[in-house]
Amino acid sequence: MTNWGGTTGTTCPYRRTGHSPEPGIRRLEALTDREREVLLLLGTGVGNRELSRELGIAERTVKAHISHIVAKLGQQTRTQVAIVSALAHNALCDEPSCSRHLAPIASRGQKPTIA
Repeated sequence: MTNWGGTTGTTCPYRRTGHSPEPGIRRLEALTDREREVLLLLGTGVGNRELSRELGIAERTVKAHISHIVAKLGQQTRTQVAIVSALAHNALCDEPSCSRHLAPIASRGQKPTIA
């Protein structure tokens, strides 16, 4: 296990694992532009039918993209890549006016606000 950034003594459970998110973020670079678009939409929780309508492609094509994304990211399920999408939104989304980028980080015990 890799210890990064002096994680001993931290109260953050994620950081205590000693795992670095960097290898996973680097895997995102292997995705095509369309796969990145599909991955971003997966993070919103929409189903294949909604994805196909939004992107103007066949549902079968959506399923193929999701299969490729799962493999390229080294995951096993659609749910896992949806979680990756939600966690890595800033690395995936190039839109500077996206509300996810404008939202301040909430302090412990406070609800996040959307700008």
